[in-house]
Amino acid sequence: MNRLTINNLKILLINQFMRCKLMRKLVVIAGTKETEKALLNQLNSIFGELIQFEGYAIDEGLPHHFKNELILYSSSLIEEEVEKHIDFSTCTIIVATRTVNYEFIDRIFELSPGQKVLYVNDFTRTADEAIATLKGLGINHVDYIPYSSESISFPPDIDVAVSPGETHLIPEKVGKKIDIGVRLIDLNTIMKIITHFRLSDELSIDITNRYTKKIIDLSQKLSQVHMQARTLNKFLNRVVDGVNDGILAFQENGEITVFNEVLEKMLGISASYAKGKKLSQVFRNIELTRFLYSKETEAQVLLTLRQRDLMVFRFRMNDEAVTVATFKDLDETLEMEKARKQELQKRGYIAKYSFSSILGSSSIIQETKKIAAKLAKSGLPILIHGETGTGKELFSSAIHNESSRKHDPFLAINCGALPDDLLESELFGYEEGAFTGAVKGGKKGVFEQADGGTLFLDEIGDINLKLQARLLRVLEEMEVRRIGGTKNISVDVRIISATNKNLAELVEAGTFREDLYHRLKVLNLNLPSLRERKADIKLLTDTFILQESGSHKKLSSEVLSILENEEWKGNIRELKNTIMYMLAVSEESTLTKNDLPKTGSFSEGAASREQMSLDIPPLRKKEYLALLTAIKVLFAQNENASRQKLKEMLNETRHPLSLQQIRTRMKELQDMGCLEIHKGRKGTEITEKGIEMIDRLKG
Repeated sequence: MNRLTINNLKILLINQFMRCKLMRKLVVIAGTKETEKALLNQLNSIFGELIQFEGYAIDEGLPHHFKNELILYSSSLIEEEVEKHIDFSTCTIIVATRTVNYEFIDRIFELSPGQKVLYVNDFTRTADEAIATLKGLGINHVDYIPYSSESISFPPDIDVAVSPGETHLIPEKVGKKIDIGVRLIDLNTIMKIITHFRLSDELSIDITNRYTKKIIDLSQKLSQVHMQARTLNKFLNRVVDGVNDGILAFQENGEITVFNEVLEKMLGISASYAKGKKLSQVFRNIELTRFLYSKETEAQVLLTLRQRDLMVFRFRMNDEAVTVATFKDLDETLEMEKARKQELQKRGYIAKYSFSSILGSSSIIQETKKIAAKLAKSGLPILIHGETGTGKELFSSAIHNESSRKHDPFLAINCGALPDDLLESELFGYEEGAFTGAVKGGKKGVFEQADGGTLFLDEIGDINLKLQARLLRVLEEMEVRRIGGTKNISVDVRIISATNKNLAELVEAGTFREDLYHRLKVLNLNLPSLRERKADIKLLTDTFILQESGSHKKLSSEVLSILENEEWKGNIRELKNTIMYMLAVSEESTLTKNDLPKTGSFSEGAASREQMSLDIPPLRKKEYLALLTAIKVLFAQNENASRQKLKEMLNETRHPLSLQQIRTRMKELQDMGCLEIHKGRKGTEITEKGIEMIDRLKG
């Protein structure tokens, strides 16, 4: 019986609560469906189930006549629209006052200070009210321009618009549209609703607490944005003060906003004094003030201020309506550039030669220099081809110094002078522990060291196919992976390569990759031999004599004639070595025939060796022919002509030779000028005279 009584009591209380709730009803009438929905969501979140809400939008029509209702207008502007639907003798009207939607307030803070912004609402009056609310909250860093469906035009320079849920009203010409959400009901209106329904103090406190929490959330959001702005501002100030240039920024009205520490020292003006003042109040130099106020988007001028030569560069940031000027002290800039060059030189990263270093007045060398200077401007890879001693490294250095990369590193590496494994580590670098003997911390390869500049790969025809594949990958991707490494390192390097070999023939022989060949030979430059520019021999010899002896020794006309008629297989390098020898042995002021080297083509036996090549016994001729042919094949295949390899090849012919016989015949052919025998990877090379000898022996 008691349990039944308690259950009946619960049902009675629930029914009473529901009747009370039904008695608490509020009708919301808004101009648009979007506004109606936003206000109903807000009221439900604040009052919960304490009040029943019913919403209508004028743009969808009002369904019936309202009697005995509490009605909330979203704005006083809709009163005329709804008055014929309302019995004012039985209804109570509350006109809402509205505030900014705190959920989307951060979107306004993303706009730049001083920026002109179109504020778009359904009516000009509501737009004005909303702008006043924003300014009252301290959100006044932008210049608001009201706009509504009643407006005819707006300033043409405005490209950003914000709107409280009315973005469809924003003109099409405006590029950036920002929706800051429908304006919400403020606390004053909430209190009117609480008073009307005579809610208990406990309920009133709970409701106001809910609303106040939203305001606190807004305040915290504003505070967070403000703190982030302050932190960013501090960071930017440190950055601006840390650069080597003086930096000035000012607004359209001339008010200075940035004045860094370097500019303080340059001009002897305190930053705290300058900030916030107009340019004309701070600077007394009329030429500087006129330049800063000029209307050009970008400009620069050289001025002397406080006995300093300053290069002043200014540019306008149109989106921000701010002008920035940088001040460079030319003396300090020159000192920095000097120090930078010294550092590059200390590391060996500097190109020593320019086109003025390349001597010669002959038409062929002048034309070659002219072509090279044009190629230097392009920034594309260049393949230089020329005989030994024609100045390939000289030209590569000059090309670098003529290019846009002239202030960046220049590195050169001789691909034929290093064993394959060492060459690979020099090119690409390695990580710590990549192999036995790897230095702690690893090492950068020349690609990384030359980043931003130029890398000269001399004797490119001497690298093996494995390295060619790695090199091709680097050139295609402009990324290098160190030996033993796992990550790719981006590099920006211009490649100049050089060779004295015919790479096209090596491609045909299968010893040089065709894809790499075309990657290297985007541009190509052929250097003339000294035989093609004999008119330059006198200038070259006079220069070498002056450089090496520091004196004014002369060359006899007889010696000059001999030098001009020489073949010069070693080209300019051989000519220079000859002059150095003559200077070393000469005791007179004039270099004579007696001072010429007693080896090579100048020796007494040179002519007899030429004749000897014609008076070779028949069997020896066949041996020479077989040996020279084998060396030529190996040379074309980019393989080292070792005596063991030659023995294996000759065993397959009719003229097999022992290792000792091969040694003897090679020495004889070297004395005839048919072979050049080097130590190391280059090994034995056949000369042009050797190729001529093959044709002569065949005949």
